[in-house]
Amino acid sequence: MPVILHIETSTNICSVALSSGGVCIFSKSNDEGLNHARLLSLFIEEALAFLTEKGERLDAVAVSSGPGSYTGLRIGASTAKGLCYGLDIPLIAVSTLEIMSQSIVGSRQSSVGSRQSSEFKTNDYQLTTNDLLCPMIDARRMEVFAAFFDNNNLVRPISADIIDENSYADILAEQKVYFFGNGAEKCKAVLTHPNAVFLENIVPLAENMITLAEQKFAGKQFEDTAYFEPFYLKEFQASTTPP
Repeated sequence: MPVILHIETSTNICSVALSSGGVCIFSKSNDEGLNHARLLSLFIEEALAFLTEKGERLDAVAVSSGPGSYTGLRIGASTAKGLCYGLDIPLIAVSTLEIMSQSIVGSRQSSVGSRQSSEFKTNDYQLTTNDLLCPMIDARRMEVFAAFFDNNNLVRPISADIIDENSYADILAEQKVYFFGNGAEKCKAVLTHPNAVFLENIVPLAENMITLAEQKFAGKQFEDTAYFEPFYLKEFQASTTPP
């Protein structure tokens, strides 16, 4: 049963979790803004102290690989790489948008298992297994990082999309799509098709990385720690304050 430390820093939320054999045994997060440089090491220190008390050791570190905040991703990746170097353990990378999708897929699977139904309820909506999931991360202005998932199967690759009233028209004409994440809020007024449904309060969290990271650990899908870089999707653009 692998013990994995999970690190998620792709948005304004700083989140850390520990899993043992696929079960979350420790979780801590903060959503008060981009405080990752200050908080991440403290959260990890607390997690490792918890692990020491349990008499266990880490088998791997999983990190959210993006897309998302350039600074947040760099902090998460550099911290994860440092831990893997120091402890001589493998590094696992998990897509941020897949993490967000997994938060719903996990709920769907739990609901189906308990209710023997092809539907589950979240945010007062009934989602069926035929609906598509579209996690969105804010990329400023009317641009988002987005992908489409059928359950947790990627059906349209991750891309940086500029949203207007015609966005995703071909997909929405065929089936219902649930949009969520910090990029979805600004799209509500533009994506008005009846098949466009918006879910609230769904964010990337380290505890939602567990299933995906476990699968990669089992398949030995590890990153080259020396050369791993997050998936930024867009080049970093520094902003300047006018005089």
